[in-house]
Amino acid sequence: MRKIFHESVDKSQKAIDKLDKKDDHFFNATNDSEVNQQITYALYNKIDQLQDNIEADNSLDANQKVKFIRSLNEALALFESSYRNRELKGDQLPDLLNAYEEAMALEKKKQSIKPVLVDNEFEIGDILVKCIAFQKNVGITEGKEVLLLKNSQKHPDRIFQILKANPNALFADSLLKVAAHTHQEDVYTYAQSNTVIGKKIQNNSDPLIKTIAGLANLKEGRLYFPFLDNLYRGKVSIEEIDKNKNDEFKYYKLLVNTQIEYTERLRQRDTPMAMEALTEMLRRKAIESFINVINGLHDEPDNIRMKKVETLTPQELYYLCVMAETEIYTSSYLKVYERIFQRMKNPNSDSLLISVNFDHFKKFIKMAANYNTLDNFLKRMEKGNAEILMRSFAGGLEKTGSLEDAVDVADSYASISDPTLRKLILDEVQSNLNQQNRNENKRGLAIYDLLNNIFLSLDSTSKIDISQKFGIPPIYIVNNNSLKDSKGRIVIQQFFFGDKDGLYSYSQFKSLYNTPGWKIVNKTDWIEVSSTKGIPVIIYANKPLDEKEGLDDKAQENLGDYLSDNNLTPTVVIHRGHSYHVTSTIKQLVRTTKVVFLGSCGGYQNINRVLEISPYAHIIASKQTGTGAVNGPMIMSITETLRQGKDLNWPEMWKDLGKKLKDNNMFEDYVPPYKNLGALFIMAYNKVMLG
Repeated sequence: MRKIFHESVDKSQKAIDKLDKKDDHFFNATNDSEVNQQITYALYNKIDQLQDNIEADNSLDANQKVKFIRSLNEALALFESSYRNRELKGDQLPDLLNAYEEAMALEKKKQSIKPVLVDNEFEIGDILVKCIAFQKNVGITEGKEVLLLKNSQKHPDRIFQILKANPNALFADSLLKVAAHTHQEDVYTYAQSNTVIGKKIQNNSDPLIKTIAGLANLKEGRLYFPFLDNLYRGKVSIEEIDKNKNDEFKYYKLLVNTQIEYTERLRQRDTPMAMEALTEMLRRKAIESFINVINGLHDEPDNIRMKKVETLTPQELYYLCVMAETEIYTSSYLKVYERIFQRMKNPNSDSLLISVNFDHFKKFIKMAANYNTLDNFLKRMEKGNAEILMRSFAGGLEKTGSLEDAVDVADSYASISDPTLRKLILDEVQSNLNQQNRNENKRGLAIYDLLNNIFLSLDSTSKIDISQKFGIPPIYIVNNNSLKDSKGRIVIQQFFFGDKDGLYSYSQFKSLYNTPGWKIVNKTDWIEVSSTKGIPVIIYANKPLDEKEGLDDKAQENLGDYLSDNNLTPTVVIHRGHSYHVTSTIKQLVRTTKVVFLGSCGGYQNINRVLEISPYAHIIASKQTGTGAVNGPMIMSITETLRQGKDLNWPEMWKDLGKKLKDNNMFEDYVPPYKNLGALFIMAYNKVMLG
């Protein structure tokens, strides 16, 4: 019997040896040859020694020997799978074997293995408690509590996941204190729940937890939560927020002032709690209270249209711009931009940025480039300061946890026509590329190498093929055949929403296809628009039913179920709604989607979400809210091209559309996939870094 388990151990040794893709009796787990020798010694000599010691131990009966040899193999098998899943490192093998030996000695004496779990890393302890030899150890319960605490400390983002599975853990209150300082949003959410964890939060005596729980109990707690850090520190009171929260001007001012205060603390390496909630509320109020109003009055004279923002300060106007990137109309942006400097005693742009602690300045520059106000903005400061600013704009992109700043730089470069400014940005990118090379910073190297190649590829003389260089599909053309399903059909799904604009867009869409070559079939929740000749193209569009009753969502859900049940997979997806609806559309994408029409919803977050689902999707976006006068002809051009069996050649299509829409200046705001440098950057980055 024991022989079988010994043979299993031998097989596990060989399996671990092969984890480096070589069967050579040497485990190359690290870049250090000396460390690898120690690991290999443990893999063979230490394990063989453990087997021999178990067999030679006269204090163990036959069953106990089987138990320890079997568990040794369990530990090795768990190590192998954990290594494959990148849950532990190869150099942890010697520690695992030493820990196993110590735990075995304690188990033989019927003593607790808790000290071994305390002294070793979580990954090692987690393997030990899963081994059958220690399942009934006298200290297993306390030991598992130790591992819960270790796991939570190592992965604070998993605290509530851990607590949910172990709500009565001895360390629950300690874990909640950790969570309160790292994940206030989760504490707030659970505090509102009628669960064991929710009750523990409500009964906790920790001052910070009490503050969060108190906000969660308020009727409009979400309006107070963004100010959590200042509330906890006593810099602002509930009563002060009460005086402001029901006045949209005062509340917005409080949000802006707090945002500026917090960004100054960030510069001093002091991160305020719940700052993401503050920025999100600032974004929400900027859009709801102001941007939606001036957008909606776009046909009215300025004295009526801009009345809502006339009392706002330059800083408050600045945040309207950077917070509403995907919602603000071009005309709204230009009028807000103009008023920023009208409100300043000394209309210097560097003074403006200093007054907001350079918060979101890269976003502001990107928008200025997109709306052709960058030249004006830079001329409002000394030339030397402008150069420093633009170098800062393109520098330090590797230091953030997100790709958003890098994407903004990529998008801005496409909009800048000034050759001097372009050269300045390219020079800074290349300087940073050299710096990343010297520092051997893999992420920084990838970011700046991509930007450098993407920017150089825009010069036709460079002969740089981004697709070929980074191994991504062609960016200029989508092959007609690649969009077909197994039956030769091209399936398109179009999302409509049940608001006023959705009803109008839907009506316009139907009228476009009421022509020869197409037929419309009416269903309860959607329509099917099919080609009657040429390549079979079918457009499935949900009806924009009443959004107040959620009927548009239900129509989309029913259509999605129908498509799934009938193996109809959309390779082209068209979003016909405002930016606040786009999350719903993106959630319904599938990996095989190859073309996505996002309209004005082409900001970083949305593009990134699309590419997470469909890594090589061609994305059509607009710099401002789309218009039916452009959307209609563009969608018709795409579907007609496909019906005729032609490939989607974006440069040719944009050239033809430019002629058809020459009198519509809003067409210039639409960005074809091959010029969507932000999407191209994310696509190539994911390929380089994630494969």
